[in-house]
Amino acid sequence: MLNGFKDFILRGNVVSMAIGLAVGSAFTAVVTGFSKAFITPLIGLATGSVGDFSEARFTVGKTIFPYGLAIAAAIAFVITAAVLYFFIVVPMTKVQERFAKEEADAKSEKRDCPRCYSEIPAIATRCAHCTSEVEPVADAMAEAGLLPMPR
Repeated sequence: MLNGFKDFILRGNVVSMAIGLAVGSAFTAVVTGFSKAFITPLIGLATGSVGDFSEARFTVGKTIFPYGLAIAAAIAFVITAAVLYFFIVVPMTKVQERFAKEEADAKSEKRDCPRCYSEIPAIATRCAHCTSEVEPVADAMAEAGLLPMPR
């Protein structure tokens, strides 16, 4: 049982996920620091507050509602999401598209049966609809890596 746990922990995807979480939390700390240091004071200046906007609050009775913290957290989230999208997701998508191979599945190529005109795979030797024997398309057979079957 412990060997199975060891195999699970040492799998590449678990280690990669742990590294991703560590880097993500460090990145979140950087974005939160940037947001607190620059963005929230700028919002405070724009709205007429003095200093840090995250200190903004209102009181109802004896209960304090620090709405500035919620707005600062929302701003940090939007900045984090935008940076991740524009600097990680978009470039990685472009890299994946560049290196993706356009492989056509030989089984997905279709043709019409010469007897019943139903659509059948190009590598088929018998029609699934009328059961008549048909000659497979040589190019499709070669692409699939199959040798033509002797008759």
